[in-house]
Amino acid sequence: MAVGGGPRSPRGGPALLLALSLISSHAAAGGTSLYDLLLPYHPSEHGSHHNHRYVRDCQPVTYGNVTHETWPADKSTDLPIVSTTVFVSKFPTDEGKPKAVYGHFTVVSNPLRTVSVLEPLKPGGCSRFYTATVQETDNLKKCLVAQNGGFFQMNTGRCLGNIVSNGNLVQNGKGIQNAQFGIKKDGTLVFGYLSEEDVLDTGNPFVQLVSGVVWLLRNGTIYINESKMAECAETQETGSFDKFVNVVSARTAVGHDKYGRLVLFHIDGQTDDRGLNLWEMAEFLKHRGVVNAINLDGGGSATLVLNGTLANYPSDHCSFDSMWRCPRQVSTVMCVHEPECVPADCSGHGNCLLGDCFCTDFWSGPACDTLDCGPSNCTENGICTENGCVCFPGWMGVNCSYECPVGWYGQQCQQACQCADMCPCHPVTGSCNITLESILNGSWYRVHNCIASQMDKTGKEQQNLEEDSNFLKTKIWPIISVTLLLMFLMSAAGNIFQFCQNGTCSEIRRGYSYHLLKDANGILTHAEMPEIIPLKQTNTHIQEDNSQETMNF
Repeated sequence: MAVGGGPRSPRGGPALLLALSLISSHAAAGGTSLYDLLLPYHPSEHGSHHNHRYVRDCQPVTYGNVTHETWPADKSTDLPIVSTTVFVSKFPTDEGKPKAVYGHFTVVSNPLRTVSVLEPLKPGGCSRFYTATVQETDNLKKCLVAQNGGFFQMNTGRCLGNIVSNGNLVQNGKGIQNAQFGIKKDGTLVFGYLSEEDVLDTGNPFVQLVSGVVWLLRNGTIYINESKMAECAETQETGSFDKFVNVVSARTAVGHDKYGRLVLFHIDGQTDDRGLNLWEMAEFLKHRGVVNAINLDGGGSATLVLNGTLANYPSDHCSFDSMWRCPRQVSTVMCVHEPECVPADCSGHGNCLLGDCFCTDFWSGPACDTLDCGPSNCTENGICTENGCVCFPGWMGVNCSYECPVGWYGQQCQQACQCADMCPCHPVTGSCNITLESILNGSWYRVHNCIASQMDKTGKEQQNLEEDSNFLKTKIWPIISVTLLLMFLMSAAGNIFQFCQNGTCSEIRRGYSYHLLKDANGILTHAEMPEIIPLKQTNTHIQEDNSQETMNF
């Protein structure tokens, strides 16, 4: 705790006044205060007055200029997500008699997806100065494990230090140099002291961040003395800060092991009566394999809730009866929940279960933001929608892989064709003016009626052509033949008549001789006619009289 006083409810004033009056009256009566206060600083202030450069310069030289440690977070998805061990351990004391300490040791897998820093009661609770019990805030997130977180002012409810909740910067601590725990966007775990520039980094921003007081373990080494130098106010180096470190009380812490699993640690106690001091807690965590750890709010604020049920013994007395113990209203809460999906609502198209989106309808992908209508994805004949494939006109089926059946066309093949002879129409427009080739693209059983009709029409046309051909053969060709014969006879008769007109038909002579014409184109006269020499025939050959030259034929 930072400043004493009663808790502040979301409704404000009356509860605060009532709480303060109860504290005052109980203290005046000589009784014990209702509240188990564990204050690292004076009530009027909180946080170190040193700047980041001072912290950097005064730390051991082995760490150089780095004032914080980083560690890769575990990213396993194995179950269980979280395991909490209840323990009762014996610790040695100065008196020699061991003391029994009761507490819880929680190990968390995959902290990037399973751990959140929650504001009190609801988002915006810090800006409204709300406080609430861990159980009340737990109801918002349904945490598997919930533990109180950072420090706050009890009299006002103001959250203290740097706070980032689920990626939202709730509060900038303005460079306050107290021990910090955070988770980066890439899953890196961060422990130690941060500058304001570190907190506001946008390259790899914090998604969760909370401020504690005292860095308990740094790389497996107890770091309390160095923390006292960095975090102690100048006016109280030997005052209340030392008491805060050394007094036994209820305590809480956050750290990690070598596997990158987050560790939440809780110890029941009562300030100055039972519990652990920071040295004992650091030693206990070191022997349990914790590498880095910071101390969180303790005293009456120390609270652990498992599955919505209070699991520890609070150290604050109940306001209605000091005999009983009640959990305190606190500020921030460390919440371990089921792995979150990214985005948490699975883009509105699925349900998140253990960090995985189970998509509804036809949505797919890790974020359920991709439409998927199956392996063929509507076969390019339709559009995939959240209700499935919407087929283009002319196509049907779950994947739009079937063309409209014969006789149907249009959107979802709901319109009937109006073509004759049961012929198919165009599957998109319904037009009957399509080719036989397009018909044959379908199945034979779908189009046999139309093909049979078209083949019947083709057969009739061929029969008509054959009948016309037979008519030509039996009627027209004889007429043409007779006509050609008559024309030939008439031509022959004309030639004979002309030949006889030239006087060459008066006598047919039995004997003849051959003589060259002198003028092939002229008309022979009687004077020019050659003398005819009679021939005589022998048994062997033909000879001329007067022993003239013989011509053989």
